[in-house]
Parts: sequence; C-alpha cells; structure tokens
Amino acid sequence: MKHLIFILLLSSHVMWAQLKNHTFEEVEAFKNKKNIVVFLNTSWCKYCKVMENTTFKNKDVIETLSKDFYFISFNAETPEPITYLNHTFKYKKTGKNVGVHELAQALGTYNGTLSYPTTVILNSKQEIIFQYPYVLNHKRFIKVLKQVKQ
Repeated sequence: MKHLIFILLLSSHVMWAQLKNHTFEEVEAFKNKKNIVVFLNTSWCKYCKVMENTTFKNKDVIETLSKDFYFISFNAETPEPITYLNHTFKYKKTGKNVGVHELAQALGTYNGTLSYPTTVILNSKQEIIFQYPYVLNHKRFIKVLKQVKQ
C-alpha cells in the first residue's frame, strides 16, 4: 500500500509540473534579470500546438526554463495593447477579422517575414539573441537553451 501511495504521489508531481507563463509587464518589473524565452503563436497554428503539446510539456524543458529563464507564450493576434520597454504596442488590423500585434512583429520578424511558431530569446538587456521561425523539438530546444545560458 505504501508503495502504491508513493507511485501516485510521484506521478501526480510529474502531471502538475507545468511551465509558468509570464507577461511582458511582469518580466519587465522583476528585479532578478534573466534571459526571456518568447514563444510567438496563434490559436489557429497547428505547428504551434505541436510545440505546446510536446516541447513545452517535456520535463527537461520545463525544468530548464523554470530555473534559468522567464517564459512568455504570446498569442500574436491578441488585441490588448501591451506596454513594454516604455513603448505601447498595439494590435494592427491587416484585413477583415485579421491582424497582428506590433510586439509580435517587432520580436518575430525574421528575414522580413513573421511566421508561426517563432521562438525568440531576449538577453537580460532585452536584446534579441535568438530567433527561430520553425518548430523546435525538445532535444534541439534544450541544446539552444544550454548554449544561450553559457
């Protein structure tokens, strides 16, 4: 019976291990400056869902991000204005019922294009040090995080 309780407690801990998602405002206010991982996504992007359901559910990714980074999952089509680094970024309509947030454009535009998903890493000075406009599996993502940490 004790063995069963231990297994249940252990498995519930694994199930509850989740990635803390911050906002840009929170990260800017934190006194302890760390690198920031921004995951640019949309609700309709199937590749974004792949990363959400695989890469960001991986135990090693969760542990590394939680310990050494701030994580922001940002829907690039969110309509709310966001004030970050003394600038207010807004949603811009690009057509009927279609648009993009200026902050997503500022962070995720790579070679003149914004695509989803895009993973961006900012250093403690809020400078872009990594952009990747494709799916990152957990093994490759861990490699990137370790390289950035050094």
